[in-house]
Amino acid sequence: MSTRIHKKLHFMPNLVDKVLNGSKTSTWRLWDDKDLQVGDIVDFLETGTERLFATVQLEKVIERKLGKLTKEEMEGHEAYQSQNELYKKFSEYYKKPVDGNTVVKIIWFKLQ
Repeated sequence: MSTRIHKKLHFMPNLVDKVLNGSKTSTWRLWDDKDLQVGDIVDFLETGTERLFATVQLEKVIERKLGKLTKEEMEGHEAYQSQNELYKKFSEYYKKPVDGNTVVKIIWFKLQ
């Protein structure tokens, strides 16, 4: 009998309800150290509390430069007022400089 190890992703508390109600159907990750791939089963944890709030299966995964994202690739993700706001927010998340040339992994998921 094989057991599959679930990968884990953390989400800020303000995003938990968006995932659970289906308004957030994708997540963006920079410098992916988990080798996230289509078909992976991933546990979603709330940042700060470590509470498991969802388990998902990854349906589609692509990589793009942040400055080259299309409207379709942004669907299912929280919106930003400008590219500069997006870069600033992700710089805060990752504690590294982020700009239009930074590669993002766009991950679409389905709740289990």
